[in-house]
Parts: sequence; C-alpha cells; structure tokens
Amino acid sequence: MSVLIAIPARYASSRYPGKPLVPLRGADGVSRTLVQRSWEAAMAVKGADRVVVATDDDRIRDEALGFGAEVVMTSSDCRNGTERCAEAHAVLGGGFDIVVNLQGDAPLTPHWFVEDLVAGLRADPASEVATPVLRCDGRALNGFLDDRRAGRVGGTTAVFGHDRQALYFSKEVIPYTTRRYGDEEPTPVFHHVGVYAYRPAALSAYPGWEPGALETLEGLEQLRFLERGRRILCVEVEAKGRQFWELNNPEDVPRIEAMMAEMGMA
Repeated sequence: MSVLIAIPARYASSRYPGKPLVPLRGADGVSRTLVQRSWEAAMAVKGADRVVVATDDDRIRDEALGFGAEVVMTSSDCRNGTERCAEAHAVLGGGFDIVVNLQGDAPLTPHWFVEDLVAGLRADPASEVATPVLRCDGRALNGFLDDRRAGRVGGTTAVFGHDRQALYFSKEVIPYTTRRYGDEEPTPVFHHVGVYAYRPAALSAYPGWEPGALETLEGLEQLRFLERGRRILCVEVEAKGRQFWELNNPEDVPRIEAMMAEMGMA
C-alpha cells in the first residue's frame, strides 16, 4: 500500500498567524521553523513513499523549498488541513492507498506514531480514517487543566469505545476529571495526537460535506467525519519516554523548546 504524507501549512491561523514560520530552538541552540521541524518528523517515518508540504502561501513555500521539501500549492479556499490534504492528493494525481495528514503544528511527533497509525488502518478495512491517541500521564493532564483554567485552548482529548472507534473529540478535557495526578501517573484521559490517515475515498468526499454544528463549535475538523456517520479508528500509541505537545498558542513555544532541551532533541 503506497503512503503519502502531506503537511498542511497555512499562514493565516486565527489563533497564531504565521505559525508555520515560528522558529523553535533545539537542544543544540539552533533554531529551525515549525514547518521544517514538522517536515523532519515526517521524513523520519518508515514506509512513506512521498512527503509534501501543502500550502497556499508563498512565504511558506519559499521556506519549505529552502530546506529541501517538496511543495504542493493548494487553494486558499481550503477550510482546514483535511481539505488541504484532499486537494494536495488530487493535484498529485491521486493513486496513493493511504494519505497521512501530519499537521504542521506537531513537531514532536515520533515516527512510530505515524507508523503505528498506518499499520492500524491497514489492519482494519472497515475504518475509513484512523488517528493516534496517547494516554495522558499526570504531567500532560495537569497541563491541559491548567490551560483550560487560564482560558487557553490546549490539546484535544478523545473518547472511544471497546472497538476503538471514536465516540467524540473535544478541546475540553474529557472524560470529566478535576483530580491532580502525579507527573508519571497514568490517567483516564487520552490526548488526541493531531495526525490522520485516510483512505482516498473518504478523503476525497470530505470537502464536499458542509461543516456540521459540532465541528463548528469545537473547531475540530475530524468531527465532520463523525457527524456524517463515518468510522474513525483510534490507535493507541506509546510515548516510549518521549514528551509530546502541539503548538497551538504562542505560550506553547517555550514549553516545546523546554521539552526538546530535556529530551536532547537538536
């Protein structure tokens, strides 16, 4: 099965304009942009046949070409990363069996998250979309709760059934809990990792559906699949000692840089 990894990157983020071009300093003191670090994460994935940056912005295009990425220019009409991935796949002529959306705000995504995700979708022919979930330890959950108390949108959480099919995703912390956990203590909350693997038929259908009420309220693109009755497989992944965080707000930059320093990531 051939695999395309697309990294959707737009400049006009409502919460953080210009986010793909934000520099992140590694443990070696060298700064590289968010889009470059996301591309480097994608290039480390085993089994990917092609990796592209999908954007509608010339500044992001020039930055990506500068560090050696392949770029696919897409329309400014794309409403989210899934629509941009669908357009990129079409521009490339289609033909891939699985399209991975490695969102450009997750530079700490380990390669095995994506590899496990693709393997999970291959093993479950009934699912049209798959996405990774990571059980929060106390450190991560307490960070989510602190963000919400401060009025910030932090990570997204997921709940799913015994069959691992998604029930819901939210920017609130679900299931409900207010307990403080120890840093290394496992919790009942799963962090939704912002990566998706799609079968081409589901991906190509997606832009033709209007966003529903839940997607609009939460601002979460994957809810469009659930609102249309499509199955999303939640693939549990393991951190293996790696910290994971997404860059959603300017306040996340020092947090991610601190994590990179602690893990020795250049």
